[in-house]
Amino acid sequence: MNKLTITTEINKPINEVWNAFNNPEHIVKWNFAHESWECPSAKNDLRVGGKLEVRMQAKDGSFGFDFVGNYDEVKENQLIQYHMEDGRQVEVTFEKLSDDKTKVTENFDPENQNPLEMQQQGWQAILDNFKSYSESL
Repeated sequence: MNKLTITTEINKPINEVWNAFNNPEHIVKWNFAHESWECPSAKNDLRVGGKLEVRMQAKDGSFGFDFVGNYDEVKENQLIQYHMEDGRQVEVTFEKLSDDKTKVTENFDPENQNPLEMQQQGWQAILDNFKSYSESL
């Protein structure tokens, strides 16, 4: 199955974008696709063999899930690769466009339960939320 790709350009230096993307105190403030959702907890052991553990849930408590990624490759300010518990792969690249502009691109294996378009829109909504949050810092 083909990977899905999402991207955004953020008006911040690459090291600030990297920090906002990977620091748990920031992750809980942006890692959801819609304002009716929240990310109440995040742990991130950002190293090969380490784990990303994030809780995502509806604010009303009606639905939620734990998102876990296991890191396969980490290159500071450049690249993160991890796999989820079901084996799907995710790759996130950070590209310096200028001193105060950074491009973030995510390539990920879709799951087979929801339409591809819905998955792409959901991941893009989270990345758009990340852009808004990180530019507000």
